[in-house]
Amino acid sequence: CLPTGLVDGSDVTQPALLWKVKGDNATIDCNHTKDATYYQMYWYRELPGKTMEEVVFTTTVSKAHDFGTFSKEKYSATKVQAESGTFTVKNLEAADTGLYFCAVSEHSDADTDPAYFGPGTRLTVL
Repeated sequence: CLPTGLVDGSDVTQPALLWKVKGDNATIDCNHTKDATYYQMYWYRELPGKTMEEVVFTTTVSKAHDFGTFSKEKYSATKVQAESGTFTVKNLEAADTGLYFCAVSEHSDADTDPAYFGPGTRLTVL
């Protein structure tokens, strides 16, 4: 679910560009300078010509991350500390080229709590 209160997260950082070779894995780091109550992190992908999709929801409270309909064979995520997390796309293919965003929020109530988005990472698979 996409949180309704979307906020430009100038205090949420992730690399702007990532170039990888087909077959490799791509890991994207996300950090924020909000306080430790922002312990929930969402990862989204936006492939060319498609709308943004939530791939996984992570939290420090549980190691059982919610990948929804996405495959854990293709994607993985870590969330050990409130202020940071990682997202990995495995066994890269050209079709994985796109924009990947992280967002952080304070609570899981997406109807009332804003999510602060990073600027996005443009992943290019060679």
